[in-house]
Amino acid sequence: MKPWLSRSFLLALALVCAGELVVRLFFARNMSGRFDYGYHPTAGFQENSDGTVQLVRAGGRRFHPQPFSQARPEGTFRILVIGDSVPRGPSLETSYPRLLGGQLRAAGVKAESFNLAVAGYGSHRKKIVLRQALKYHPSLVILHVNGSNEYEDEREHKRSEEFKSWHPRNWPMKSLVIRRLYEAKTEQMFWKWLPVEVRAHRAVKDADAEVSASVNSKKVQEWDGRVRSFTAESIALARSAGVPVLLVTQATIDRKATGKPTLDEGKLDELARSLEQPMVGYVSMKKVLETNDYPNLYADTSHLKREGHRILTESIVTWLLRSGWIQQPPAGQ
Repeated sequence: MKPWLSRSFLLALALVCAGELVVRLFFARNMSGRFDYGYHPTAGFQENSDGTVQLVRAGGRRFHPQPFSQARPEGTFRILVIGDSVPRGPSLETSYPRLLGGQLRAAGVKAESFNLAVAGYGSHRKKIVLRQALKYHPSLVILHVNGSNEYEDEREHKRSEEFKSWHPRNWPMKSLVIRRLYEAKTEQMFWKWLPVEVRAHRAVKDADAEVSASVNSKKVQEWDGRVRSFTAESIALARSAGVPVLLVTQATIDRKATGKPTLDEGKLDELARSLEQPMVGYVSMKKVLETNDYPNLYADTSHLKREGHRILTESIVTWLLRSGWIQQPPAGQ
């Protein structure tokens, strides 16, 4: 028997084939879109035969698990919030996307709201989530606009395209088992087994690439263009479906070496104003929070604490009622 046809090799091959069969027969749904890195059109949206949708953590989309009906209940104002780790919140129950429905119901409005935010998502992947979300008849889409995840969007898009390629070097990756084992090296269990030197090299290499790109003015300008382009395309998708869009522009804390920290939106407020039109409005996180003790509303420079989510929720509800996008029932009804 040739060396490469040893018993050990044949046993390993048999185990891989058996594992592949098991995965494809019993875990195909869980693996669906896993290696599209968020670019699969329906990953994370589990449509059931009883007419419900279950948001699940699958296909590179770590949704907060939430069920809702595919068809909007009659007379109900349905809000779907799409964004990144900021609207995702410290938990589902304390996130502003979840709080919106409760505050509107407290105001007498028959409403429901769902959190479709995924950590690390930039403008391109938000658009993909939005396209699927529009199939569930929202009354309003809230799009949280942030320019800080374009590096991740680009990187994950390259990974997804690489896995689609039929170049000979990618043939082993057509196996779901091998692909999953390959991915494991970046995840916690296998990551801990790697030598410290390997972990440090991989982490520094990826971090260095992002930092290097972020100080490259040409690259930053390109990212700004991506945010503008994909946000405009997302708005066009929603408007073509007859769904209003409320933009919420991200504000981060700029901690100067001296003096009081300030809130910074970059150019997101300018972008939002330029995109305003019928059925498109915007709420500025900076304007909402700057009149409060905002340093204590942030868990870090970007993410809000529970109180920050509550204040932002109140401001969005106030905007919706004052603008007439939602009609509050007369007192006593």
